[in-house]
Amino acid sequence: MLEGGGSRAARHRRQRAERSRELFAQQYGVASRRQLYAVGLGRWDVKAELRSGRWLTRGPQSISNITGVLCERGRWWTALIEVGSRAALDGVTALQAAGLTGFTEPAIHISMPKSGKPRRWPGAVVHDTRRRLSTDLVIAGIPRVRPAVAAVRAALWAASDRQAALIMTMSVQQQLVTVAALDEAMAGVRRHRRRRFLLQLLVDLQGGVQSMAELDFARMCRAAGLPEPDRQAVHDFGGGWAVVDNEWTEYDLVVEIEGAHHLHAPVTISDALRQNNLTTRRSSVLRIPVAGLRTDPARFLDQVRAALVARGWRPH
Repeated sequence: MLEGGGSRAARHRRQRAERSRELFAQQYGVASRRQLYAVGLGRWDVKAELRSGRWLTRGPQSISNITGVLCERGRWWTALIEVGSRAALDGVTALQAAGLTGFTEPAIHISMPKSGKPRRWPGAVVHDTRRRLSTDLVIAGIPRVRPAVAAVRAALWAASDRQAALIMTMSVQQQLVTVAALDEAMAGVRRHRRRRFLLQLLVDLQGGVQSMAELDFARMCRAAGLPEPDRQAVHDFGGGWAVVDNEWTEYDLVVEIEGAHHLHAPVTISDALRQNNLTTRRSSVLRIPVAGLRTDPARFLDQVRAALVARGWRPH
């Protein structure tokens, strides 16, 4: 009887230990006390693991079975657990969780509903938002908002227009979101000082609406005292026709305004062939990303000015 009861107790301990290992594995070595209790561990079980040194307390609510340095996702889990049960990664951090690369952001961005009561945690920036809906959340894996919502939020929270444009453009370039999804997410933004800028950026990122950026570029040239280019100039390359965005025929200079769609493989190949054809015909080609035209126009216009002067143009 005792032997059977002892065997049953030992089996239960093994089952609880296995469930805790699975929980830690799913969350990159971090779990909350509440989660550990939910898989069957008692308070004394948790205390025993901590006292033995096999587990480590990361904060008042979080425990780790990794005693060394946590990976980035382990730190995200710790921050979420410590901030509160309704916390979710948002902004740039949610985009990084979805696969965004090439953008460095040391802070962990977390959102909570207005009704939530977030706790402070070092390194975490907590955003109270009325806009977060249940449909905004990704159900599987680490709690986070959908990439399109995260990209719009990241752009609204960015330190500058340049950073906002970079985040949204990179999200489209890396195929984490579509322009249509961003446009849908922007519909929930009613009032914000950056709203108009972001809506215009979405127009620029939309592959089929290139003419708006070209018209803006012509206006910028006039304002900077540069000669206005011929737009949509047509070239016959023998094997076919090609249209370039902006050209100063007299000075053999071409400026191409590039949206995010130019980075997709078929378009990249077409652009390269067109530029090579122009270059072999002595035209020089400058390339200006749409995001650059929006966020740093002066530096690009200085390059255009220098190219025109080098080819014989003289300011009046």
